[in-house]
Amino acid sequence: MLAVLSVWHILVSISLVVLILMHSGRDTGFSGFGFTPQSQGGQHVVERNLTRLTVVVATIFAANTVGLFYLL
Repeated sequence: MLAVLSVWHILVSISLVVLILMHSGRDTGFSGFGFTPQSQGGQHVVERNLTRLTVVVATIFAANTVGLFYLL
């Protein structure tokens, strides 16, 4: 069980880092590669969905961290 949660934690960590880098504005981070809310039709909708997804992944990351703590 510990190994499964550890691998899951790594995957969630990587996805959280990518999502946070996508939030960077003004042509910095991954937003400089063209995947920005400004480059798509619904700027506010994309920003809002990206924020929601980041919050969900951060919550999963926090819960997984607590779970790993209690398993150790």
